[in-house]
Amino acid sequence: MNRWPCPRRHVALALFLVLAVGCRRPDADIRPDVVLPRVTTPAPVAVPASATRRRPDGCLESAPPVAKAPAPPYPLAGRVGLWVAVVDPETLEPLRAVGTNPDSVFPLASTYKQAVLWALLRAFDAGTVQPTERFDVTRENQSLGAYPYDGTNVRDLSTRMIQDSDNTATDILHRRVGLQAVQDVADRLGLCRTRLILPTRTWWVAESGLSATFNGTRRWASARGTERTRLATLIDADARRYRADYIQRQLDLYFDRRYNPDTTLRSMNISTPYEWGSLVAAEFLRPGLSPRARRWQREVMALGHGRSRLQVQRQGRVAYFAGKGGNGWRLLTFSGYVALKDGRQVVYAFMQHGSDQTYTLPQSRRAFAWISAGIDAVLAP
Repeated sequence: MNRWPCPRRHVALALFLVLAVGCRRPDADIRPDVVLPRVTTPAPVAVPASATRRRPDGCLESAPPVAKAPAPPYPLAGRVGLWVAVVDPETLEPLRAVGTNPDSVFPLASTYKQAVLWALLRAFDAGTVQPTERFDVTRENQSLGAYPYDGTNVRDLSTRMIQDSDNTATDILHRRVGLQAVQDVADRLGLCRTRLILPTRTWWVAESGLSATFNGTRRWASARGTERTRLATLIDADARRYRADYIQRQLDLYFDRRYNPDTTLRSMNISTPYEWGSLVAAEFLRPGLSPRARRWQREVMALGHGRSRLQVQRQGRVAYFAGKGGNGWRLLTFSGYVALKDGRQVVYAFMQHGSDQTYTLPQSRRAFAWISAGIDAVLAP
């Protein structure tokens, strides 16, 4: 297996991490876990029964009015958003919830990769993808960071995508099922502010200014439907023209000299805390998958980041956990689904953009302290 490389600087989500002790993958746990201070629980947090209704255009309504999430126990710089909800397993409606900026749009970073898994499993159920299919790493499909052996099969690529946040594994699977198939994960749920269509290498090429298509259109940010698919296909074609090491160098220059947070929002896959929490709820409570595919989903997603950082886990209250996180240049994201032993189902979505730290993974403790405070709030009597 290829070891995680040590480049001259960290530049973006799930790329490289240089530590005093060597190199680690970006989504690795950092120990020790934080000890939470006392937090005042807001009330009430009950949600109206009509919370998940859609607008006439088919888009999910904005987040319902709920209590503001508890203040972060530790400071978090930049724009931050949080949605934590106890979800009805039958209707998927939030029963009790708290939120901060739940309808603000944030970059998703690697958190989007669970949507690739869901699209892959739909293709598996349809018989168009087999878990034994094998892929080689090529000049066209290699993304940034570590990457799998040649000949790795689909099932192992899906594990690497979630457990190791492997970008090349993600891009191979994303393109295998089709760009629009991943976007369909959001579109079928009416998540009109959620964009999932670009593979990792493709958004980095766009962000660093290497895509003539991205540079030459003002329609990308607002594009929907067939127009978004057309543009995404052209931007992806641009991305395949460059070697991964060249993209890395151009990203270095971009972040050093002309970084713009608005460009990150335009180029990267995006969502809101409320929409992403709604997606996570559907992903685990109403995935529309066969028993075999659902087993695959739960086994792989249980390997995602975050379980050990949750207060409810340390209290021994978790029956099942699934999560995914992402970090990048001044941004950090985490989402998860938690099934408690008492039968309650909890989803959370944390998003940060514009942090005062260029490398954000060390802020994971602070993020999960806030997530845990939100979970305490919705579980309070």
